[in-house]
Amino acid sequence: MHDLIIRAGSVVDGTGSAARTADVAITDGIISEVGRVDGPARRELDADGLLVTPGFVDIHTHFDGQVTWDPMLTPTCWHGVTTVVMGNCGVGFAPVHPDRHDWLIGLMEGVEDIPGAALSDGIRWSWETFPEYLDAVDRAPKMLDVGTQVPHGAVRAYVMGERGARNEPATADDIEMMAAIVGEAVRAGALGFSTSRTIAHMAIDGEPVPGTFAAEDELFGIGAALAEAGTGVFELAPAGALGEDLAAPDTEMAWMRRLGAAIDRPIVFALTQNDHDPLAYRRMLELSAEAQDEGSLVIPQVASRPINLLLGLQTFHPFSYCPSWSEVGLLSIAERVRAMGDPAFRERLLAEVGEMDPAMAQFLDPERVVTMGAVPDYEPSLDQTIGARARARGISPWELYYDDLLGDDGDALIMRPLLNYSDFNLDAVHEMLSSPVTRWGLGDGGAHCGTTCDASAATFLLTHWARDRADGLPVEQAVRTLTSDTASLYGLGDRGVLAAGRVGDVNLIDLDALSLRRPEMVHDLPGDARRFIQRADGYRATVKSGEVTLVDGEDQGARPGRLLRGAR
Repeated sequence: MHDLIIRAGSVVDGTGSAARTADVAITDGIISEVGRVDGPARRELDADGLLVTPGFVDIHTHFDGQVTWDPMLTPTCWHGVTTVVMGNCGVGFAPVHPDRHDWLIGLMEGVEDIPGAALSDGIRWSWETFPEYLDAVDRAPKMLDVGTQVPHGAVRAYVMGERGARNEPATADDIEMMAAIVGEAVRAGALGFSTSRTIAHMAIDGEPVPGTFAAEDELFGIGAALAEAGTGVFELAPAGALGEDLAAPDTEMAWMRRLGAAIDRPIVFALTQNDHDPLAYRRMLELSAEAQDEGSLVIPQVASRPINLLLGLQTFHPFSYCPSWSEVGLLSIAERVRAMGDPAFRERLLAEVGEMDPAMAQFLDPERVVTMGAVPDYEPSLDQTIGARARARGISPWELYYDDLLGDDGDALIMRPLLNYSDFNLDAVHEMLSSPVTRWGLGDGGAHCGTTCDASAATFLLTHWARDRADGLPVEQAVRTLTSDTASLYGLGDRGVLAAGRVGDVNLIDLDALSLRRPEMVHDLPGDARRFIQRADGYRATVKSGEVTLVDGEDQGARPGRLLRGAR
């Protein structure tokens, strides 16, 4: 008898093969049959009219702290994801000396905008070494499977103390000790090593992440630990990733290619389009293709939509920088809405916003922002900007900005694209996402709590690229992008495909009804700290290792997730 049979769904199996009507049977957490399945099961799910896919594998999250208190790993779990990889961008919580907990929290807060108060209140420290951290994650109840990487920032500070934290050069002895720690971590089950080299990543004290300026001897010395272990990914946020250094990408690509050739391990780096050099991503795609042709696995990790900031009364907006805002800034949202409805107060703020710092005024430019609807449009056109709408109505753009902020009783959100939207379309994203040299990622689940919510990027990939955009991706390619492509990159060969012998992770999706809700600000982190979350409609069920974990987005109480120790 099977534990679960999913009946008569449109199976898109994660390999890129054409959809077919089939049953999927799961026994003891493993897929046992795909096709026409006869015989009984302890439970059956009717998938007639639904898309049946493998569970999604999200390789770029920052749940390193949240995993110790939140078994569901929201909001990522609401978007068909059954496996996550954390420990990205060189930040994490192990190894750590007992007196350096607060420093690591400050590093994560500064880089990934996760409230330090929530981390301080939520994490129950029970480790010092990375293997001990893995043991702690292993013990925690989990809805999803979790893999992690060992972070450069923590390793460097653990070995070098203040010298490492302040980015002083590493000595030969330092490098040998760091390599030993990384080797130990990988042998204990870490899926790789991560680092950050962009100056946009800073600790809460303003210092760049440890390792930002690491010399090649340090990077290659640590990389050698992966080569010796014969496993693991070398992941990084490269210099120039946000367009902050236009000369950096070529320099970064040169050493990444040499490193990939030297250690024979995947070198995975973040790639986006930036406004400073909007076509630079094409050169990086070309160079990555050349590297891969030469046998050096230099792989860009790309997003499926713009990287946005969310503006609103719950977070920040242009009027936050006006002197008179101090009168209402500490009030509740409802009280702010009432105060902003006063004509005299409105007139004052509209007068003051014109005196805003020019750099901030340019950043929050009405010509670059779009007010979100109840169902967000992540590919809006220029005529949807606040500036264009204001011109059409013959009013000041700042007036419309002000009025839009008051929408939905102050819950309205205004989207400011930062990356991947230089020409007010997603053509560059389409090019990056469909390239054979790239892998999908950059959803940042668990991070950037007060400024955005991109953990829903998997859902957007299906709705926008596989269903709505005329020149998008075939649904079979979109599903492969979310499943076997990401799983295989991290050596997780036991998942990402609906086939006998693979892990029983499955989504049942009403693709026609699949949609994203607008992000919302909630106060559900430890210590009542705030964050943006985003839900979706259309996921009829998510199955993890044969157990139904979510039905129509609602938790069913099952906790079948486990720590993934190493490639398989």
